Amino acid sequence: FPKGTDLSRWNAHDLQAVALALNNRPRKVLGFRTPAEVLSEQIQSTQNSSVATTD
Repeated sequence: FPKGTDLSRWNAHDLQAVALALNNRPRKVLGFRTPAEVLSEQIQSTQNSSVATTD
């Protein structure tokens, strides 16, 4: 969609399809990984982080 497009013309299914296409498109700035891949890696690294405990 061009900048400034009124997105209220589109239904949720159409917008979700566009978001899916954009999030699965490789990006040079991300080392030709997709935004979805980078997000998944970040979530996994956060979940695998050790948390200090108080015993």
